[in-house]
Amino acid sequence: MSQNIILTNQEIEHKIKRIAYQIYETFVDEESIVLAGIASNGYLLAEKLATVLTEISSIEVVLCEVKIDKANPNSEIFTSITSDLYQNKGIVLVDDVLNSGSTLMYGVKHFLNVPLKKFKTAVLVDRNHKKYPIKVDFKGISLSTSLHEHVAVVFTENESYAELS
Repeated sequence: MSQNIILTNQEIEHKIKRIAYQIYETFVDEESIVLAGIASNGYLLAEKLATVLTEISSIEVVLCEVKIDKANPNSEIFTSITSDLYQNKGIVLVDDVLNSGSTLMYGVKHFLNVPLKKFKTAVLVDRNHKKYPIKVDFKGISLSTSLHEHVAVVFTENESYAELS
């Protein structure tokens, strides 16, 4: 690990728990919701959120992996579940870091092809460098960085951290 750790494992666990409670409060009247994590770290974060949500609530959590070609976001987006499984449901689109907002924007666009009850977004780190008018509903930390800096979230089996380089 580098010396520029912005979130330790314990801080990430705390933020995940807080975001999970916020999601629960927002969807308290729902029987089930879909956590759609953008591959790969967004999906890992969605899995961690799902674990906490099932511990603190009776809401059924359906996990969905969203595959977006970040180099060519206009190309087809693939999801691990079919659209009939998220139609008329509440969805939370999850990613680890919000940089320019383009990945979340294209992810949101994909899910708008079917009717939804409610749509929210969640990220662990919001870098405040948005090019697009995308709003994050649930975030672990807001971080003002320069455009030349890079934020990486590392999820391992035993320890997770976020670093600035």
